Amino acid sequence: MSQKNLALSKTNLIICGIAVLLIIAGFLLMTGPATTGSGFEPDIFSPRRIRVAPVVVVAGFVLMIVGILFPSKDQKNRKEKQS
Repeated sequence: MSQKNLALSKTNLIICGIAVLLIIAGFLLMTGPATTGSGFEPDIFSPRRIRVAPVVVVAGFVLMIVGILFPSKDQKNRKEKQS
């Protein structure tokens, strides 16, 4: 498959790949022991699960948007040729 057939450039795909890894890391940070019927687990209110993990996930989603909207070099060259 040639580069001409892809909607996104190589740079865009790399940024999107990093964003996916960041989102996965955020969701992994949210995991941990759950409260069961036999006892309360205070770890569900840890700062890692309540503050850090959601910020990492949101940063991953923002990076995904940046990766999709990041202008490629081909678009910059086309704009320069038109003017």
